[in-house]
Amino acid sequence: MTSSQRRHGLVPIYGKIALFFGISALCGVLVAGFFLPWASTGATMAQGGNQILEENPAELEDASIGVPSRILASDGTEIATFYAENRQPVEINEIAEDLQHAVVAIEDERFYEHNGTDLRGIARAAASNLTSDTTQGASTITHQYVSQLILNADQLAGEDDLAMSGSTTVADRLNEARIAVDLEEEMSKDEILAGYLNIVLLGGRNYGVEAASQYLWGIPASELNLAQSALLAGLIQNPNGLNPEENPEGALERRDAVLEAMVRNDYITEAERDEASAQDLDLDIHQRSSGCQSAAFGPYVCDYVVRSIQGDEAFGDSVEEREALLNRGGLEITTTLDATLQQEADAEVARTVPADDPSGAGASLVTVQPGTGNIMAMAQNTTYSTADEAGATTLNFNVDQNMGGGNGFQAGSTLKPFVAAAWIDAGNSMTDTVDASRDEYEQGATFDAQCQPGGEVAIPDEDGWNISNAIEDMNKEMTVDYGLYWSINTSTVATLAELDVCDVTELTTDLGIHRADDGEPLNPANPSFVLGAEEVSPLTQASAFAAFAADGTYCRPRILSDVTDAAGNNYEVPAEDCTEAVDPDTVAQLNETLGLIASERVAEGEASFPMAGKTGTNNNESSTWFIGYTSGLATASWVGSYTELSSLAGVPINGTAHEDFWGSTLAAPQWLNYMNAVGEDHPTEEFTTPEESDFDDVDDLDRYDLDHDGSE
Repeated sequence: MTSSQRRHGLVPIYGKIALFFGISALCGVLVAGFFLPWASTGATMAQGGNQILEENPAELEDASIGVPSRILASDGTEIATFYAENRQPVEINEIAEDLQHAVVAIEDERFYEHNGTDLRGIARAAASNLTSDTTQGASTITHQYVSQLILNADQLAGEDDLAMSGSTTVADRLNEARIAVDLEEEMSKDEILAGYLNIVLLGGRNYGVEAASQYLWGIPASELNLAQSALLAGLIQNPNGLNPEENPEGALERRDAVLEAMVRNDYITEAERDEASAQDLDLDIHQRSSGCQSAAFGPYVCDYVVRSIQGDEAFGDSVEEREALLNRGGLEITTTLDATLQQEADAEVARTVPADDPSGAGASLVTVQPGTGNIMAMAQNTTYSTADEAGATTLNFNVDQNMGGGNGFQAGSTLKPFVAAAWIDAGNSMTDTVDASRDEYEQGATFDAQCQPGGEVAIPDEDGWNISNAIEDMNKEMTVDYGLYWSINTSTVATLAELDVCDVTELTTDLGIHRADDGEPLNPANPSFVLGAEEVSPLTQASAFAAFAADGTYCRPRILSDVTDAAGNNYEVPAEDCTEAVDPDTVAQLNETLGLIASERVAEGEASFPMAGKTGTNNNESSTWFIGYTSGLATASWVGSYTELSSLAGVPINGTAHEDFWGSTLAAPQWLNYMNAVGEDHPTEEFTTPEESDFDDVDDLDRYDLDHDGSE
């Protein structure tokens, strides 16, 4: 027997005698139940249903209905929808009266007369099934509603391998009939009918009349005409077998049977029936998408949100429970995402490197808000898809491995500002001179590291540590700020050599910098991390640099701002989590140099507002960066290879090959274009200046040799 047959009392002809005896027995027990409603047998069989009823009295109609969840941008713009059951609950006054009448006429014509269980209907169905070649169900609308409510409650609890009817035995049916009687005392007929019309399956994954109406004709259930109402009412009997897309003849035949029942019950006239019967289906299919692959925009943000829900115990004790809540709980997930920023970021990465570009290069932008950690945008140039085609991937470039990313990307020179910050914290000045002439540290050469055994770390490589600069003639003495401005490797290592390595890693840890693959902090035992040898994620980078925009305050990145479910329950989401990670005066000094990098080297002296940042390129030119910020936005811009991790120097990207592939080649222009489009819609205040600035006069900028032919 199929689930549809169970649901509607439909059984093969050879089972009619058995059905007669079964229904006769059921009638006897039910009659006894009316006189002895709390008899031990009935009470035992109804125990589960009574528990549901006791826990959810008058609100039972809403408690277990699977409702789609929505992910929203901060302004309420819908990003994506998730559902196991496409359902859009509506009130009874939002359902066409013709549809209400049609369902009552075909499913339970004595609905407004019985108390939940219709003995007359049971007897009539039994007699009809014995004397005809058709079968007739005896369940009332209330009984069917209870059956579906119990099924939905079990599905929400993770018990998905149940019969579609929610019951399979006489004991189950007695249980449901008992609850149906109780439910009629708790709810009005209109409430029961509305609940039923919101819960029934009407084909595919469309549950409830509103979702079905929107799917089949693109109109609300309140606007259904008579013919459409009769068609929907007819689908209840066999929603997939009578699917009007697949079986239009069967759907029309069933529709006409519903119209005939409406005439018989005096809901419509014969003339109205004839007019409705003459109408075609006139379907206008409107598919409601589900999941991140169907996101209206920002699919990788969507993926990040889903993983945030799946990994948070606030949404359930297990991943399975959290996924069930997402697909059935009617969650309204409001994120920190700025829809305008996201759409501009999506457009900019696509302009930089089209998804199907033959180079196979990746491009990404991720923006966080200084002072809050709110993720405002998260974009990349690929198509969010599992398809095996160029430019398609579900790998999220911007995040750590445990959140859907890969191993991260080598940070290159974007880690150099943290060495400079540690230098200032140690009581030094950005105008102090270091000897950047040394480009080789032999095996065994040591650096102070008080957090390591013996208080130092040694170069382990047999060939030592050989350091090269991208710009010629830079192996010389220079100020720390000059070395940072021109991104001189030997200057950074010379600065580190006069510090304690652990002071640098302590600072980077305070700023949330960690490896993307395992979440571990940067390892002071490997001093090469200062030149970006470790792999980090763009989100980690943007969050760390945001502290420079917020006078040293670091905030953990967050994406969820508010989550409620269909019942109005609020879920606890991570609050803003901010700490002072860097001394404000250190940041003020550092921002002078980083500000010049952005305004002079990236914006080429034409910055529209105060900006700061740092370029970065790894050794083989496969990972390039610009991490930049204003007082209102901090954004990591990344362009590189994400598959073979091979050099992009000389590779045509978006039609142009670049002999050298630096952070200034595409990552920095991508950031600048994006910020020029959105920056002034957010705070662009001047950065805090040091109490004693090294730049008392604009002529002092000459020491940077701004006309130098630099590289990255």
